[in-house]
Amino acid sequence: MAEKNLTLVTEFLLIAFTECPEWGLPLFLLFLFIYLITLLGNLGMITLIHMDRRLHTPMYFLLSHLSFMDICYSSVTVPQMLAMLLEHGAVLSYTRCAAQFFLFTFFGSIDCYLLALMAYDRYVAVCQPLLYVTIMTQKARSGFVAGAYVAGLFSALVRTVSAFTLSFCGTNEIDFIFCDFPPLLKLTCGDSYTQEVVIIVFAIFVIPACMVVILVSYLIIIVDIMRIPSADGRAKTFFTCASHLTAVSLFFGTAIFMYMRDNSSQSPEEDRVVSVFYTTVIPMLNPLIYSLRNKEVKEALRKILSRVKLS
Repeated sequence: MAEKNLTLVTEFLLIAFTECPEWGLPLFLLFLFIYLITLLGNLGMITLIHMDRRLHTPMYFLLSHLSFMDICYSSVTVPQMLAMLLEHGAVLSYTRCAAQFFLFTFFGSIDCYLLALMAYDRYVAVCQPLLYVTIMTQKARSGFVAGAYVAGLFSALVRTVSAFTLSFCGTNEIDFIFCDFPPLLKLTCGDSYTQEVVIIVFAIFVIPACMVVILVSYLIIIVDIMRIPSADGRAKTFFTCASHLTAVSLFFGTAIFMYMRDNSSQSPEEDRVVSVFYTTVIPMLNPLIYSLRNKEVKEALRKILSRVKLS
């Protein structure tokens, strides 16, 4: 059999949104606005938690790390997407593409673990309130967060090494906003079965494993809430979990749609819309979700603003 003359890929060309050049500037301004709101909102949340002693609780400790991850998560992809919109495409070297893939996987995995830890925190707060202080100590929550960072690092290393031991040949065009596994897989030549299995196995330890923790935590919480005799008491208890449930639904809903379906059924247009949603919109929405629906955060914000007015 004659061997095909295939050129190995040494750089990648991102071409998302380039088919309509006239939309370049409007989309650039829109995504720049969203990115600035993301930075301001999440930095504001971190600052608020740091300044107000009433927010020095396990839940807000985890939330401050989630806000930091949202800044990092968004910053890995959005600045490059903005440059791509202005220049009608972006060229990434092999190393830069691998670095972006690693960082995106690292921050995204930690996001998943933090949301699972926040679900466990809500379980302890609702179902074991008398033991909450003794279980969620400073040492315990610092250990939980350190574990999330280590697990995210390990997952990102394994997934990046597996993805970039594949051979890429032929076209180097990626119809996507950053270097991610589904669009990279379309550029591979040769057998990629082993790498796909490794990546899928480690994906199971991130998205589905975190979802199991969240689902079990909330099933127990719901059972416990239903035992509360008054409807007002049930509503108040459930309201303490509402912000976290909203954030979980947005994050895992888009993650499942993007990564837990058959590659053959994916369309570039759908993938681009979903990728924009979870890389730009969700990081912007998280601080709004936790501030608009949270009495403690709103009170802390009023307190800070009143100090500013008095000064």
